[in-house]
Amino acid sequence: MKLLHIDSAITGENSVSRQLSAKIVNHLKSISTDIEIAYRDLVAAPFAHLTLADMPPPGESTLVLDEFLATDIVVIGAPMYNFAVSSQLKAWIDRVLIAGKTFRYGETGPVGLAGDKRIIVALSRGGYYKEDGPMRGYEHVETYLRAVLGFIGVTPEFVIAEGLLVGAEEKAAAIAGAERSIAALTLK
Repeated sequence: MKLLHIDSAITGENSVSRQLSAKIVNHLKSISTDIEIAYRDLVAAPFAHLTLADMPPPGESTLVLDEFLATDIVVIGAPMYNFAVSSQLKAWIDRVLIAGKTFRYGETGPVGLAGDKRIIVALSRGGYYKEDGPMRGYEHVETYLRAVLGFIGVTPEFVIAEGLLVGAEEKAAAIAGAERSIAALTLK
């Protein structure tokens, strides 16, 4: 089984999404020793913004796309920056959503071609963006990732830590809650 671990937080060791994504990977490794792990730090080795020159010719792939297609599980550390995903993560996504490879257009609309992947997202947010909360309309990380990953046929799983910048107690409670969610993950 191949696992691709992706981090996209600019805050290094202080990043909660990095801490949680590492805990997810370690937890999955503790369940099965049959996991081959590849790691991609999108901050240490960022991709440029997508240009036409970056698009593979029809029928061809790229290293990033091939890496994604060869993977069974993807663990993504995704912090919220200014209500959205980091530009580093967006640049990676732009190289994974490729017509004819991870989706195609059919007579009734788009068809996802990557439904055999399991994607677990470690999502960190400074404030509270719960479904029934007043800030929900500003939340564009979870909603965006559900949309783009759903577009390619994947229903992502989320481990969420939010309220991290509200106060020390709130941060500790958020991390503890996320860690409980991680402990409940199984290999499917």
